[in-house]
Amino acid sequence: MIHNFSASYAGHVVDENVGLDGMPANERSYTNEQLIQSFDWALDISKHLEKLGFQEFWMAEHHFQPEGYEAIPNLLMLGLYLSTQTEKLKLGCGFNIVPMWHPLRLAEDFAMADILSKGRVIFGVGRGYHTREVETFGAPMLDSDANRELFEEQVEVMVKAFTQEKFSHHGKHYQLPPDVPYRGYQLKELTLVPRPLTQPVEIWQPLVSANPRGIDFMARMGIKPLIANNPAPALAEKLEMLQTARAKYGKETGLGEDVALGCRMFIAETKEKAIKLARPYFEEAMKFAGPLGVMPLTPEQNASVVNKGRTPGVALPTLDEAVEAGSWLCGTSEDMVAHFKGIEEQYPGIERVNVGAVMGMPLEVFKDQLSIVAEEVMPAFKG
Repeated sequence: MIHNFSASYAGHVVDENVGLDGMPANERSYTNEQLIQSFDWALDISKHLEKLGFQEFWMAEHHFQPEGYEAIPNLLMLGLYLSTQTEKLKLGCGFNIVPMWHPLRLAEDFAMADILSKGRVIFGVGRGYHTREVETFGAPMLDSDANRELFEEQVEVMVKAFTQEKFSHHGKHYQLPPDVPYRGYQLKELTLVPRPLTQPVEIWQPLVSANPRGIDFMARMGIKPLIANNPAPALAEKLEMLQTARAKYGKETGLGEDVALGCRMFIAETKEKAIKLARPYFEEAMKFAGPLGVMPLTPEQNASVVNKGRTPGVALPTLDEAVEAGSWLCGTSEDMVAHFKGIEEQYPGIERVNVGAVMGMPLEVFKDQLSIVAEEVMPAFKG
């Protein structure tokens, strides 16, 4: 049953001139002073969430975005800082993009954040989706199979480092430790110093596609998925595949257990008003995500997005369609309660709901939406 409400923020500072009629994504460029406002936003949101009674705040790691969409390059540093500015809110890494790290450096940094925050930083891993950042750091992104192969080995290394006092790893990408002499003996094992105090380390990962290999890996490694913005049939498919994969490794779980459900929502007095108010944010997200392959648009649709949706004969997805499909939630507070009660009934194992800040949504608009969720939706699920 749902009892954990969290929010996510990818680090945008874009909040004006948004939507199809606004500035094209590739023409946006912000000053350093403007970009670092994402840290102020994160602090403001974290304090607001704690005051409202949310349990967690998730943020995203990204790099090299002068366009101002995702401007947080280090989640562990920011999460640790926010833990000093709040009292009990947990800070989620959603997600550390593992191929851009050496796995042992990431494991060490998380261990320090875990210790210094007294267990309030939640570990999360992802494969990435921006060629500009992943390939710049020397990891594969265009080659999806190579990216997945590297990611899986890196996660295996980190799990060993977290759980074993002494460990070694010999794989395709890493030979740990290297076979070198050290202070009079031949090096054969390593110890992560420090190791996390919170054991076992809870690892979260976004579950984006119903790729059997990816789901099997998550089940084998005990990774918990965040499944966001899925219409009902896609959500059902992923939850069933995950449950089957876990059972293969002897982990019997209820349908939806150890899963977080992410959603993009907008609440207003009527469904029609909610759609009208949220439309610019839907369109800004499309401008940002379509050309990156995150939102399934055709080349003609992507060209029309750049042309502010004015290409004759080319129809673009609409928020109305997304709401009808269930990938966006727009309506009244009562509609949201009914939706999540339906989720509870269908998937009694689901306990966690995450409310996302969409690209282009101003800080105060997001905070107001969070207040509505806390005051008019969450009470229906407490206890």
